[in-house]
Amino acid sequence: MLGATRSGEEPWQQLASALGADRLLRLRQVHRAGVVQAGAALPPEPPEGDIVLAGCDGPAIAVQGADCVPLLVADARRGVVAAAHAGWRGLVQRVPRETVEAMGRTFGSKPEDLIAAIGPSIGACCYEVGPDVRAAFAEAGFPEHQRAAWFHAVPQPTPRNRSLAGLPPETRAGHAYFDGWSSATAQLERSGVPRASIFCAGLCTASHPEWLCSYRRDQSYAGRIAGAIVPRASVR
Repeated sequence: MLGATRSGEEPWQQLASALGADRLLRLRQVHRAGVVQAGAALPPEPPEGDIVLAGCDGPAIAVQGADCVPLLVADARRGVVAAAHAGWRGLVQRVPRETVEAMGRTFGSKPEDLIAAIGPSIGACCYEVGPDVRAAFAEAGFPEHQRAAWFHAVPQPTPRNRSLAGLPPETRAGHAYFDGWSSATAQLERSGVPRASIFCAGLCTASHPEWLCSYRRDQSYAGRIAGAIVPRASVR
């Protein structure tokens, strides 16, 4: 489930209720690949991390963002789930792969049993990045053919996603337009998740001011969207 969030705890309680759960764990996200496992009791404050796992008796779990990729993963065989948050820094640190591997270590999940959903996030129609971003992927060992597929010399608008107003008329030297959806999808496939089990919303947050939040578009006025999922056995 994805939707706009407001400040305070009440919206999170409403989200848990909409999912049919009585508890929801969210994170203090730090743009890394740290993993948190939800326990039977919720901590008094959101724990630090960008990947959260929940077993069959665990709470609903959620991540939030305002351009970063919200990734939800479910094990169709075991009913366990994960939620992850990945901006470009998280993708450099292979958050999708780390999520798949963490589910394997923790629950014995097999990649071929996983179903993954990539929620709305900023697309290559709008997301201009500097040379430091492409260099970070190179330094992290991503092959050149993948980098060539993820970084584009010009914006990549589609009928569903128009480019953000005010983009430079010409791409600045060394800059490119980054496709985080393709990066997340490729990392999941590389981890063994079947391509047919990866679902991408294909909606750019910056392209839809009427109903999606975007930090790149709105800066400090931006709201947040939440991606939430509940383990199979925890639904009332």
